[in-house]
Amino acid sequence: MQCSWKAVILLALASIAIQYTAIRTFTAKPFQMCPIPNPLNCGLGQDAEAFEHVCDEYPYFNYNFSRKTHILILATTRSGSSFVGQLFNQHSDVFYLFEPLYHVQTTLIPRLAHSRNAADRRVMLGASRDLLRSLYNCDLYFLESYIKPVPSNHTTDKLFRRGASRALCSPPACDAFSPGETNIEEGDCVRKCASLNLTLAADGCRENRHVAIKTVRVPEVGDLRALVEDPRLNLKVIQLVRDPRGILSSRIETFRDTYRLWRIWRATGRKPYNLDLTQLTTVCDDFLSSVSTGMSRPLWLKGRYMLVRYEDLALNPLQKTKEIYDFLGLSMDKNVVDWIQNNTRGSNELLAKHKYGTVRDSAANAESWRLKLSYDIVDYTQTVCQHILQELGYKTVRSLEELKNMSLSLIEDKTFVPF
Repeated sequence: MQCSWKAVILLALASIAIQYTAIRTFTAKPFQMCPIPNPLNCGLGQDAEAFEHVCDEYPYFNYNFSRKTHILILATTRSGSSFVGQLFNQHSDVFYLFEPLYHVQTTLIPRLAHSRNAADRRVMLGASRDLLRSLYNCDLYFLESYIKPVPSNHTTDKLFRRGASRALCSPPACDAFSPGETNIEEGDCVRKCASLNLTLAADGCRENRHVAIKTVRVPEVGDLRALVEDPRLNLKVIQLVRDPRGILSSRIETFRDTYRLWRIWRATGRKPYNLDLTQLTTVCDDFLSSVSTGMSRPLWLKGRYMLVRYEDLALNPLQKTKEIYDFLGLSMDKNVVDWIQNNTRGSNELLAKHKYGTVRDSAANAESWRLKLSYDIVDYTQTVCQHILQELGYKTVRSLEELKNMSLSLIEDKTFVPF
């Protein structure tokens, strides 16, 4: 079938009109597609601000383009991590989870806190990274694979330390307390909130602007590289460190059975021949490896890593917390300030009664290990951990008199500047 010359002319004119309209559209103003963000992350990467201005002109896309900040508190046991976690747990815009990797550990490596076996660590780390990625995206169902017994209808009463998370004790996850109620006791939350519905908890996660997770089950910051470089996340790492002598002292007091031989050494002055030295060396080796990675300032960590000494935070909690929030690009709200003022002036007698609590005289607690450890244990720790002590600015003592002299500070005035 042949087209008439009139039809050909009409088609040509229509084509010219379409091209002219397209050229005007593209040259009249810069053109960019307004992408629809992942509703679980609401993140657009480094170009979020540019997209926000462009998409303001297209009201059809009614989305919140402010990017979630994903916060990971990287620590070890008895280093003050529960205290630091509360600095985020109290923030009204932060969805906080306390040690969700506990479930991975107990499922994959039962009763093993810090395996030195390379294969065990690889398995643990791979599963931990997958879970963290899902939790930052508010996919709490991923947890069900590690909770025993398996949650029924996405409901469980077996979530580890559920009461340590304000968000899991508040609507929509729990309606037992009034919306304005603060300082909910962990035990009250567990008793009054009943079982946790993970669907409602996920809804609460999505309603919050930021997600913070505390863990003592990732050995070093290099293990997090895959998450830090994941463009779907906006992950920032707060690495919390503490004087290894303080960590050891706290563990001896807290984990009495596990550290029984250390207690015998402290009491008798004789080091048991079968003492598990990895309980100390693991801490110092992991600290040294992790801090060395962070202080070498690799490009993949740029703008994503901040080193915080527990002692600095304990001595100046308000100032140091503000520095942390400034690094994260977040503002401190009144709840955080009030919590700090109410929880850093407590009695150390109260702390002794509640070993997992966060109410304490923070300044006095920073170097209280000096009154609890024997000099020979301190001297041994300084020898084993000398490199990380120097790196972090902790001074050594050379005599029992120096050890007990609380007016002699063992913390150098050292600044760790985020990059």
